[in-house]
Amino acid sequence: MTLNYQFFEQNKNETPIVLIHGLFGKQDNLGLLKNHLIAQYPVITIDLRNHGLSSWSESMNYELMASDIFELLSFLNIQKATLIGHSMGGKVAMACALKQPEQVASLIVADMSPVTYTEHRHIAVLAALNAVAQQQPNSRKEADVVMQPFLGDLAVRQFLLKSFSATSPTRWQFNLETLEQHYQDIMDWPYDGLQFQGKTLFIKGGNSDYLLPEHQDIIRQQFPNAKAHIMSGCGHWLHAEKPSMFNQIISRFLGTE
Repeated sequence: MTLNYQFFEQNKNETPIVLIHGLFGKQDNLGLLKNHLIAQYPVITIDLRNHGLSSWSESMNYELMASDIFELLSFLNIQKATLIGHSMGGKVAMACALKQPEQVASLIVADMSPVTYTEHRHIAVLAALNAVAQQQPNSRKEADVVMQPFLGDLAVRQFLLKSFSATSPTRWQFNLETLEQHYQDIMDWPYDGLQFQGKTLFIKGGNSDYLLPEHQDIIRQQFPNAKAHIMSGCGHWLHAEKPSMFNQIISRFLGTE
């Protein structure tokens, strides 16, 4: 698996930071955070498998995605890195920390828990994505019109349309077929019983239901040194809704402010 990535390595003396996007995303989703961090840290942004410009595969699970991250770090000759992941990317980051803790300096998880989600959260999203794939619009504007009957939230449509590609047979840069086929693998969490004792921060969107009070015991079991921060007034896309606050929280955790 070849991951598309960018490596901003102006500050080679600091521990590198890997930014990991969520489902249906790509590496520039955390671009504001990247711009904030590169003043002090080497930063690596990636497209996960089946997303962006990375290779496509018929397989998609956290074991494979974590392996992809470590293969890239090995290629870059990086022994240890801080991982920051949002949503599905948060699960990838947690999987890395639990599987190979000696290679993870610290961990930041944005609005995601180490649990299996049983509710199908993306029915409308998948319906909208498939409608675009079937109707073959030739521009983002046309694709937005196709998506509107399924998704009334403009912000969600705008997020998805960042991955629109008029040259792709499905009109999407991500591998829609594989992501849909492996949706349950993406909702799953197969790492009960493992533990990462390193420095960890969970950031919750105050209006989001991905990180819930009933998840606290599970988080403590797997990440005993975790701290939590709630960002009030924002939902699941907290890094886009309140980027300055999000960036400051991360900087404080990393010790830069």
